[in-house]
Amino acid sequence: MSKPITTLCYIEQDGKYLMLHRTKKKQDINGGKWIGVGGHLEEGESPEDCLVREVWEETGLTIENPEFRGLYHWHKDGVHHVITLYRAYTFCGELESSEEGRVHWISLEELKTKKLASGMEYVLEMMESETIKECYVRREADRYVGNVH
Repeated sequence: MSKPITTLCYIEQDGKYLMLHRTKKKQDINGGKWIGVGGHLEEGESPEDCLVREVWEETGLTIENPEFRGLYHWHKDGVHHVITLYRAYTFCGELESSEEGRVHWISLEELKTKKLASGMEYVLEMMESETIKECYVRREADRYVGNVH
């Protein structure tokens, strides 16, 4: 069964984002690509609780006071998917990679040269903007187009 609500966090320190390079899962649509950390909500979990749990599972870090940055959504196979986006600046713990992939601190300039997971160019735009809070991606003429607001 599809879990249409997920979380995604860009953790920032010294002008760099903590990014996950997806390399370890088999049959991963995002295999070999770069993405922030996060994941699917479990039953009864709030998006922020999910975010804190997923960040810890994927990085070994416990984030503090995550800042809500917006919503990113799309339809696939008749399901409306929503990612709740957050940014975090404070955390504790020791950084370690997980079964999801390797985590790395990467500057925004370097990140823009990497192979990103689908739609992450819109997420980056939202993370860097003080005014954009929502992005809806739709299929148009065999390509996906994002509307950011």
